[in-house]
Amino acid sequence: MTATVTAAVARTKGAPLTIETLRLDDPRDNEVRVRMVASGVCHTDAIVRDGVYPTPLPAVLGHEGAGVVEAIGAAVTTVQPGDHVVLSAAYCGHCGQCRAGQMAYCENLMAEDFGGRRRDGSTSLTSAEGPVSSHFFGQSSFATYANVVENSVVKVDAEAPLATLAPLGCGLQTGAGAILNELRPEAGSSLVVFGVGAVGSAAIMAAKVAGCTTIIAADLHDSRLELAKVIGATHTVNSGTTDVIAAITEITGGRGVEYALDTTAVPAVLRQAAEALATRGTLALVGAAKPGTEVPFEIGTSLVKGWTFKTIVQGSSVPQVFIPRLVELWEQGRFPFDKLIRTYELDDINTAFADSRNGSAIKPVVVF
Repeated sequence: MTATVTAAVARTKGAPLTIETLRLDDPRDNEVRVRMVASGVCHTDAIVRDGVYPTPLPAVLGHEGAGVVEAIGAAVTTVQPGDHVVLSAAYCGHCGQCRAGQMAYCENLMAEDFGGRRRDGSTSLTSAEGPVSSHFFGQSSFATYANVVENSVVKVDAEAPLATLAPLGCGLQTGAGAILNELRPEAGSSLVVFGVGAVGSAAIMAAKVAGCTTIIAADLHDSRLELAKVIGATHTVNSGTTDVIAAITEITGGRGVEYALDTTAVPAVLRQAAEALATRGTLALVGAAKPGTEVPFEIGTSLVKGWTFKTIVQGSSVPQVFIPRLVELWEQGRFPFDKLIRTYELDDINTAFADSRNGSAIKPVVVF
């Protein structure tokens, strides 16, 4: 069942992806052959391309895939050929965190999602020059077909458009899950989101679902702030032209916010987010930073605030449970993430990366 596929390959650190023809091997017993319909482009793809995380190159990246099941391995039980699926992060399924239902914090996360190989060391993709790293987040979805580990596969409503659903696999799940699964703000509470790209915009929408009545969006791009108002923000602050702390203090009547979510992983922004908290407030980080990045927090006068800092991975979600819930919210018009999407052809994938970086596209999606 080997196949010829067209894929975007990251060959050199920091270089544009190249469109190539590769060979895809037979799916293993725990794998699902998926015909890819679309794949979101995420910041994590960019930082892996640039060598921040250790996936060996050359590699086929992509971890927000959506497509149709073509075949299943002998041990697969959760999907059948013809099922529509969204693809999410892989997890081992047997470590202590996975067995406790905390798949986002899998103790083998780096190997499962960034290793570029199956557990036996093999790769599903080869080029004329040799092996190409595969199974990025269990999928490597920047290709027309992929052999995907079953733990990465989420069955979804066959009536929902796959090109729209693709970004749910990582970025949107991360932002929405940070609010609904982890922070769980009370109805009537206040929250600020620093950085309203795809992850932050999902958090804004989720905060509205949760019943927050003060939802502040902070970003450098006025166009993103305008959209934030449309999808649920009650207030916006351009952090490049405005004193953010003064603005949040005014909006909250001097109290500060009960919850703050940082999607930027910029140390100066994260410190600002801490300063914006009310007494007993909670600050969460979901942005990916280079290993070794440090943030200096003030712990003198802030000690009496009794505030909390936490990091969140993948929205603390179980993808097979949480993604279908987000699809239902979207179908009800309560999670309008389709407003964030701009589509690109596979040949234009490097433009999609560039548009995401410069802020002109919030959520690029490559459509096959």
